[in-house]
Amino acid sequence: MTINPDRYFRTLKTIDTFVDRSLELIPYSQYLSGFDYDLDLLHAALAKTYLETVGSRADSIHLAIKQVPASNIYWNYLKTVEVLGSRFKLNEQDVVLAFDYTDEDFYGDAQGLWIYGWTGENAVSGKFKFLTCAIISSDLPQKIPLISIPVHIGHNIAKEVCWCLSLIKPLVRSIKLVLFDRGFYSKELMISMTKASYPYLIFVPKNKKVKKELEKMTESEGKKIQYQFKLNKDKTIIRGKTTLALLKQIFDKRTGKSFDWAFATNQSEINLDYIIPTYKGRWRIETGFRV
Repeated sequence: MTINPDRYFRTLKTIDTFVDRSLELIPYSQYLSGFDYDLDLLHAALAKTYLETVGSRADSIHLAIKQVPASNIYWNYLKTVEVLGSRFKLNEQDVVLAFDYTDEDFYGDAQGLWIYGWTGENAVSGKFKFLTCAIISSDLPQKIPLISIPVHIGHNIAKEVCWCLSLIKPLVRSIKLVLFDRGFYSKELMISMTKASYPYLIFVPKNKKVKKELEKMTESEGKKIQYQFKLNKDKTIIRGKTTLALLKQIFDKRTGKSFDWAFATNQSEINLDYIIPTYKGRWRIETGFRV
């Protein structure tokens, strides 16, 4: 593989600036700065290991991180995305977004609300969990998320998702659609997305209502159902509605098998012929995690 020297330089310069601003470091001074930490950070990311394993400045960078608020990091990450996005004219694009969770291994005594329990396999005692959003419809590489925030045990999915979208919205021309897998299917999220005028498409678990409707359908049939529901929150009943899009035994060329599909959406016009390919675009964010 041939590395473009100009691109390599721009990448290092981008990391320099991000680290300096996030950790409030002064470049070109008598103190360590982003320039001094670049290689250690890149080596650790490449090897998926600790800074202590690959570098000699781990204590210094950990101390620098502890001395600034965590918000410094994600605000400056957003600023970096905004600058990089200008090269792809991100602010001129109508984008499709995808949300998902990713995690990082933790080794040690798993305590507190920020470490999720794990099996202990391969000495991994817990997981840090992150809510991540990426563009899956533009030229921006999907392996670069727009935002990724740590989430604790018991976090409010709807609140965190809408907060992320409020930060992303100024970076693009418009949010055309937001895709979620079945783990995000919740009444509160659907109400919150509709209230904030964010169009969504959520893969729905096959609960009793969905199974009952699918049993009435014939093979290759698709239909839409208006579903009204109630959410009990803080001793208050909140009413909401969504459209359930159901497809019965749709043949998949890649696997040679037929599957039932169920989605929830607040889009007024939804084409059942394109809904499955549209949703499958969400898998690009998972590919990005593997990359």
